[in-house]
Amino acid sequence: MTNPLEKTPGVANVGVDLFVPRLLDAGILVTTREWSPPLQGDAELYRMLFGLNGNDRKVQMLDAANREVVEAMQSADPVLVDVRSAKSVLPELKSPLVLHAGPPLPFEKMTGPAQGALIGVALYEKWASTPEQARAMLERGEIALDSCHHHNAVGPMAGATSGSMPVLVVQDASSGRTAYAILNEGIGAVLRFGAYNDEVQDRLTWFEEEFGPTLSAALRHAGGVPLKPIMSKALLMGDEMHQRNAAASLMFFQALMPHLVATATGDRLLRAVNFLGQTDQFFLNLAMAAGKIIGDAGQAVNGGSIVTAMCRNGVEFGLRVSGLGNSWWTGPVNRPQGMYFAGYGPEDGNPDIGDSAILETIGLGGMALPAAPAVIGFVGSGSFEDAQEIFQRERGIVVGTQPSFQIPTLDGQAALLGIDVRLVVSSGVLPLINTGIAHRVAGIGQIGAGTVSPPLVAFEQAAKALAGTLAP
Repeated sequence: MTNPLEKTPGVANVGVDLFVPRLLDAGILVTTREWSPPLQGDAELYRMLFGLNGNDRKVQMLDAANREVVEAMQSADPVLVDVRSAKSVLPELKSPLVLHAGPPLPFEKMTGPAQGALIGVALYEKWASTPEQARAMLERGEIALDSCHHHNAVGPMAGATSGSMPVLVVQDASSGRTAYAILNEGIGAVLRFGAYNDEVQDRLTWFEEEFGPTLSAALRHAGGVPLKPIMSKALLMGDEMHQRNAAASLMFFQALMPHLVATATGDRLLRAVNFLGQTDQFFLNLAMAAGKIIGDAGQAVNGGSIVTAMCRNGVEFGLRVSGLGNSWWTGPVNRPQGMYFAGYGPEDGNPDIGDSAILETIGLGGMALPAAPAVIGFVGSGSFEDAQEIFQRERGIVVGTQPSFQIPTLDGQAALLGIDVRLVVSSGVLPLINTGIAHRVAGIGQIGAGTVSPPLVAFEQAAKALAGTLAP
């Protein structure tokens, strides 16, 4: 046996690094891991959440509700049935109302991309004739704002949704529940990053007058397109459904193409085919609407401690919990960490924004990172081994899996499902979210991609509220 005293020892430091400087001065290798007591050392709260305080019967009921929530989420069956004008399916949008991503937020507190998108909507809807007039109307509150989630909708990045826009209509074949999402605009100057120039306005008008009705006719001819099978196959083909949707977009195009040919002709058909064929991320918005259907299926159980929605508005991160009604539990949003396009850096990036974290809510995106080897390095995790480690760590904060979604690079293991706020706050492990990085100035667009962690405080707030329902 070797004598451990014959070589310089290594030290693992966990938590406070009080002695680390002296160890380093002595030439000793130190590996530091951040750590703090669960729930900030609140032992009483911990006992309440896990049934160690005379409330074991209530906690058993909570666990039973969690199983029901996961089963409901597993059983949800999202189908794209139509594309309609938003105001035809959401009558409240007939008034000057715009939906935005994330928890509710007033215009004056929004970041550049969100404000730019709202200005663009005001111009598109002809509520204002100049950007200056649009901004003034928004600042005076003459255009109402609300969260997409409050209207069964989701929107990427800024999430701006108004009455004249065509929206994807996704229906749960199991319950009839419906969710909505705007169409993906492709790349370049786009409203979701706050651009509102003539190119953006022309595209939105084409969506409204031609592309949306063209998709609607094809979908009605097809009798709808089930989304879960496409998502399942896409995971087997290298998508994780948030940062990468190339395979899913291609399969959706394949499914819809015969019906486009049957219902559209000439230049109208050509323009639709060209746009769909060139937009690798077209399926992202469909996946988000499917995620909303799945999350809402769990929310409908009205019990348990499962996260059913996560979203960001550029200022706050918010989550909903199955047993806490439709309340938002929030905390300051974090900035993504990742890779930037040439010429840009962290100082240019906007804080995290968008409803697309609904995909991590249902176990995809960053929660299924090993499924997409092509983006692992790009989103900042570094290596496939890192992605595996992240997946295994996040296994500890969920109470179930989604058998419909399997990860081939992990020997077909099912995707994770059912993030339990109790497990998050007791372990300190947070869901990893894949995300695009927007420039902080409206209209410049995407400048990178990476990952971001939600603020622990949002989960802690939810856990404290949950503990209040578990008092003996």
